Amino acid sequence: MLNDEKFLSIEGVSKVFDNGTTAVNDISLSVRKGEIFALLGSSGCGKSTLLRMLAGFETPTSGRICLAGKDITGLAPYDRPINMMFQSYALFPHMTVWDNIAFGLRRDGLAKSEIEDLVNQNLRLVQLEKYATRKPHQLSGGQQQRVALARSLAKRPQLLLLDEPLGALDKKLREQTQLELVNIIHQVGVTCVMVTHDQEEAMTMASRIAIMSEGQFLQVGTPEDIYESPNCRFVADFIGSVNLLEGTVAEDHADHTVIQTGNCPIYVGRGIAAPRGSSAGVALRPEKISITRDPVAQPYNAAAGAVEELSYYGDLTIFHVRLNDGQRVKVSHLNHYRHDDLGFNAGDQVHLHWSEDAMVVLTR
Repeated sequence: MLNDEKFLSIEGVSKVFDNGTTAVNDISLSVRKGEIFALLGSSGCGKSTLLRMLAGFETPTSGRICLAGKDITGLAPYDRPINMMFQSYALFPHMTVWDNIAFGLRRDGLAKSEIEDLVNQNLRLVQLEKYATRKPHQLSGGQQQRVALARSLAKRPQLLLLDEPLGALDKKLREQTQLELVNIIHQVGVTCVMVTHDQEEAMTMASRIAIMSEGQFLQVGTPEDIYESPNCRFVADFIGSVNLLEGTVAEDHADHTVIQTGNCPIYVGRGIAAPRGSSAGVALRPEKISITRDPVAQPYNAAAGAVEELSYYGDLTIFHVRLNDGQRVKVSHLNHYRHDDLGFNAGDQVHLHWSEDAMVVLTR
């Protein structure tokens, strides 16, 4: 019986190139059936190499890859029930939309009637029926992206691989297309692994994310897990915006920890099992900090400083505050009302405070 928890199983996979470079270093992962899973990391972290090994374009130096209970490590790309959609879309410029989608089906020798059914079905899926006779250059970037997706899905792959799927689109169109793409993938029910360096794209589209660095997974979890509970400084700093306050452990008990920093003692409402006097970092997101003109009467989690600069974005205002010990902290304030920027100006003295459950303590 197929275990959907391990529909795609990557077991101890490494990739060392001929020049001695280790692109992927002994990683293991299980992806559930129907899941959209994102590999997220900066350029050169190994995410594209891993995707290419899943597709069969690269052979692992060690380890194995299994799909639906079958070892596919040694299979050629054309023998794998996998399709890959590239960032460039790789559409044939001389073919119509209809023929682009039909290309792989014809190569597989399907009957004409079956090809027609599958192409029309996928055109409806991506809502491009009326563009069937157009050439790729006659389409917008978003429409080309949907043609590439329809072509990838037409062969009914067990696994769909997306390599920077929205990288060629401008910001506004990319945001609009993210949800469209997720809805289509869920409607088809295909399992998907996507590579991206765009944090927002991964957070919006994926049910789980793996943060990669130097060929290894640093953390695997849901978008909420990764954002709210990073397991190291790299992940905390890589996902979203964060203030990292460095200090030493002053107290560590089962129900709370106190970290002494240059600005103030920080009280965290849980223990971290770290020795007293050891170094620790406190990750504090800008939106979890309150900013006021007057000090707040609390012995912990409060600091004073001056506004160095502020940026108004309409829905929110970002304050850059220089604390009294010299550290720079970013604070975001959601503007609930028109002109709701609290009336602060550069140079104003301010006070910051936050709750005991607003932070994550990092020891690595």
